[in-house]
Amino acid sequence: MGSFSIWHWLIVLVIVLLLFGKGKISDVMGDVAKGVKSFKKGLSDEDETASRPGSSIDHKSAEVVTPTTDEKTRTS
Repeated sequence: MGSFSIWHWLIVLVIVLLLFGKGKISDVMGDVAKGVKSFKKGLSDEDETASRPGSSIDHKSAEVVTPTTDEKTRTS
């Protein structure tokens, strides 16, 4: 089942070219390349912001708010 020869792949390639045309395939490949480049740029931007001193977010602990007796009776 998985032993396709080079002739099988060439026939598939010809059919794909006939269906989509040369221009559409190059457009799609260009869009894929732009997507990969922007993904890599996003990853590198994330690494740069994490490595800069002072760019980390200071986390504060959350305040615990306990409901008063009036609030307890309203929700019950």
